[in-house]
Amino acid sequence: MTAAPVPSTAPAPRPPLRIVLCDDERMVRTALRVILEAEADLEVVGEAATGAEAVPLVRSLAPDVVLMDVRMPEIDGIRATEQILATMAEPPRIVVVTTFENDAYVYDALRAGAAGFLLKRADPDELIGAVRLVVRGDSLLFPAAVRSLAAAHTAGAPSADAPWVARLTEREADVLRLMATGLSNQEMSESLGVGPQTVKTHVAAVLTKTGSRDRTQAVIAAYEGGFIMKKR
Repeated sequence: MTAAPVPSTAPAPRPPLRIVLCDDERMVRTALRVILEAEADLEVVGEAATGAEAVPLVRSLAPDVVLMDVRMPEIDGIRATEQILATMAEPPRIVVVTTFENDAYVYDALRAGAAGFLLKRADPDELIGAVRLVVRGDSLLFPAAVRSLAAAHTAGAPSADAPWVARLTEREADVLRLMATGLSNQEMSESLGVGPQTVKTHVAAVLTKTGSRDRTQAVIAAYEGGFIMKKR
């Protein structure tokens, strides 16, 4: 008697991450597409040349990630980011792309809700890693750059701490400080000697208390709220 075939228990392959590219330079979009689509788990599903094109395109396609040029005609990347995040129930993770690390537009984009920023001179591995990173819920931050931008934007601001600072527990404060250094949840878990789920719980509490959409906004709030000493 022939034995019945054993059903496969292998998990179904995950669909590729869907990405929209927003940049006013066609050559830049083409280069990004070539790099990203060389990876089996990444798929570029749309392109926009202006912020005005990007907003309805992202709404209709509902991608996982948007690479958003910070400076575009008609509507810049900051306003486009604000509109996308304000009008979608489940918005994508938005990474703003800039030429200069100290671009003041970057800080405004992060405050608007972007998950992080990437330099146009980034190499292919950094680009690919950035897309995968933000989808996991981590922030794409360059701590030194964020610290410098925050200092410039908060110069002369009142020195009193924001009310939420006093509501943080000691461990939540530790987590927020580590978040500001750019550590991932796994890295924070190892640094604090606690489990990843415990870190996720503390991160969620920090987001709630700071009124932040995500980790990036929490880090911005940490600088603006006086929690982290500003570099003068």
